This record gives sequence, structure tokens and C-alpha cells, in this order.
Amino acid sequence: MPVPVPRQRAIPAVESGQAQAASPGGASSEETSAPPKDATVDPNGAPHTHLTLLLIEDDPGGSPIVPELHDSAGKPIRVRTARNLTEAERLLTDDVHCILLDLTLSAPGRSDGDDELAVLRHVLRLAPRHAVLALTASGDAERGAEAVRVGAQDYLFRDELDGRLLSRAIRYAVERKRSDTAERRLAEGKLRAQENRRLERGLLPTPLLEGSPLRFAARYRPGRSRALLGGDFYDVVRTPDGTVHAMIGDVCGHGPDEAALGVELRIAWRALTLAGLCGDQLLGTLQQVLEHERSDDEIFATLCTVDIAPDGRRAGLCLAGHPAPLIAHPGRPARLLPQENNGPALGLLPGARWPRMQVELGAEWTLMLYTDGLIEGRVGESGERLGQDGMVELVRRQLAEGLSGEELLWAAVNEARDLNGGELTDDVAVLLLDRTP
Repeated sequence: MPVPVPRQRAIPAVESGQAQAASPGGASSEETSAPPKDATVDPNGAPHTHLTLLLIEDDPGGSPIVPELHDSAGKPIRVRTARNLTEAERLLTDDVHCILLDLTLSAPGRSDGDDELAVLRHVLRLAPRHAVLALTASGDAERGAEAVRVGAQDYLFRDELDGRLLSRAIRYAVERKRSDTAERRLAEGKLRAQENRRLERGLLPTPLLEGSPLRFAARYRPGRSRALLGGDFYDVVRTPDGTVHAMIGDVCGHGPDEAALGVELRIAWRALTLAGLCGDQLLGTLQQVLEHERSDDEIFATLCTVDIAPDGRRAGLCLAGHPAPLIAHPGRPARLLPQENNGPALGLLPGARWPRMQVELGAEWTLMLYTDGLIEGRVGESGERLGQDGMVELVRRQLAEGLSGEELLWAAVNEARDLNGGELTDDVAVLLLDRTP
């Protein structure tokens, strides 16, 4: 038989944290500490065999108001009693699932004329993760409803309690609290994700090409799950003399730290470019930025910069450990630009130099810059890398099909992903510049 609840305790709390329930003869039995396999879960996620109720109610007369209680499996619901909030705080251990609170109690520091739900507000601050049932007088439904609006899971009338009603109310309150907590965490997670997306989207570049006849397109796919920004970065700007400067780079790794460093390098590149730096001087300054901002001496970044002359027919190319761009002309197969003078990645060699190569573009062309995430995917069951040669052949086919601009970039990235048999694991950034007379 369930143990009736004692109305007065000689010791209001058990210092060891274990609850006690008095037997009909006055003897007490301690709760077991090792939960069996069919245990329920407390607000912290720890397993417990039975539901536990903490009753906070001042009844000097000792008249029992809590009848025998059972959970849905027929097991007794254990009850702890506290005559005031000080005792309640001592008894409020993690294995308590629900609190039954008498709303007539006084909150600490409150007088009779103050907020009539002050005691409830105090308990909600004291136990934000626990389910709370408000206990009020019959006919005072308005006060009970207000208690639910304040934060209680439900309210009960004091003189209408019976075992079945209270047991059901406890189970309902516990499950509703769990549901509310899960819903709140989900909403908080969605808000954080939205904030992160807005932040990351704001960190992606807006090309500055006003006044240029060149057309621009870009495709960006981070390797991190549910992220918008990875360690790859790119940018395009036009300086007052009409030169179009394009850049693409890749910080080793693709986590949030690498994404942040990539943003810093991109912003530094834009500022230095608009200040008139280019070639070896620009890359040397970017290396200083990387060395100062990186969290580990082993972190490096590859980079490709192109500065296209105002007439659009020639360009300067600098490579810092980065794959060479692809260029395509009408009627001729796409090919890679020269990469014999590829210098070291930024952050590897102090005092390194990066030669600038002059490249003839011609009157009509398409120039594609990309990161190695595009070429390091696998090809079918062979497990071989797509590589630069495979990427060139892939783009050649798509150009022959008449694809251009963003449509070409989408097709290239999607085909590389399909050949890989699933999502590409590294960050992928691809940008396209083309000129038509």
C-alpha cells in the first residue's frame, strides 16, 4: 500500500538528499539510490524509478490534503513536504519531478498587501526546470488561471483533491513541462540559427563592379553542416582606374575559426586593393595579417589573385599555393592558366615572394576561379580524385551545352557532387568573370 503523507516532520529535510516517507506506524524508509531499468527521467535527465512530488504547504494542524498517489504504471508517487520556502529549497533535489504549491503561503520579503502570486513567482525562479501545480481554494478559479498564465502547468482546488485526480494532474504537469521545455529549446535553437545565418550571410561579399562591362557569378557551399560560411573566401572589386581585381582563397580547415579568419583576410584584401596594393606587396601584407590573426602557427591559407586591365584583354595573376584558374574562349577548349610560378601558401614561409605573371585574355573569354573543394571530390567507385583535369573536362562539356554564368557554376558544383556520390566534404567556392565584346 502507498505510504500516507505525514503533515509534520521532526526533520524537515534529509541532509543526504534522499527523501523519506513515514510508514503508518511512524517509521520511515529511505529512497533507494540505484534506479532499475524501467526508471523515469528527472528534470536533469537522470533516471529515477518513481515520480516524486514536493508539496509546499503550511498546515500546522497536520490535516492530510494529499491522498495516496500512483503513477501510470501503478507505482507509488513519492511525496516530500515542506512547510515553507526555506525547507522547500533544501528538499528541491534533481529527482523531484513536480511541485504542488499552496498559493496562500507568503513569499520571503512580502507583506499581505503585495502580489498574491508572489510565492508562485518565487518558486518559479527557484525551480525553473520543474513542473508546478498551483493549489488554491475552491471557487477561486480566477486566481488559479492567473497562476497558469504566470507559469504554473495547472491549478487544483484544495478541497477537491483525490488520488486519481492529483496523480493524473502530476503526470500531465510533468509531461507538459517537458514539452514546453523542448519547444522553448527548439525555438531558441531556431532563433540562434537565424541569427547565425543573418550574420554569415552578411559576411559574404558584395562585389564592387559598378561601371565594369564584365559579368560576375559566384557559387558558395560550406563543408560544415547547416552552415553558410566556411574557410573559403572570395571577392571582386573595381578600382577607380578601371582595373577589376578578383580573389579567391582557402584557409586550411572548414570550421568556424577558419571561416572567421577567411572573412578577415577577405576584408583585408579589399582594403589593401582599394588602397592601391597588388601582386607581391599585397600578398606579403596579407601574410602578415594571417600570422597575426591565426590561432595556431600551423594554419595557412592558399590564395589566387587576378587583376584584369581596364580594356579586359590581359591580366596579372598571382598564385599562393592555389590551383590555377580556368579560362575558356569561344570555339576553343577550356584550359588552365599557367601555374609554374605558383608561390607558397600564406603563412608557411616568412619572407616568401609571389611573382606576378602576365596573362593574355583576348577579346572574349570566361574566367573561372575555384577552391580545391571542387576538385578533391571522388569519382565513382574508383575512389580517384576529380582533379583539375577532370574539372576541366567537366566544364568543357557544360560549355559545349551552352551553359554560362550562374547556370554553369551550379551545374559544375552539382556534377562534382554527383560524381562524389554525395555532398562534398570540403568547402567549395567558385566565381566566374566573363567578357563579351
